[in-house]
Amino acid sequence: MTMYHEGYDYYLTKCLDFELEPISYYFFVQQLSHEQLDAFNEQAKQMKGWK
Repeated sequence: MTMYHEGYDYYLTKCLDFELEPISYYFFVQQLSHEQLDAFNEQAKQMKGWK
């Protein structure tokens, strides 16, 4: 479950950008599919310049 923290941080950033109320980390991990969670993590890595 902790492996999705980078994706969650990216999600929080996007919520702030669009002035949306974010859901908690618990619900983030429980409600999103593995594909969605992986996509958030991949986007977070790209934003940090990782490959």
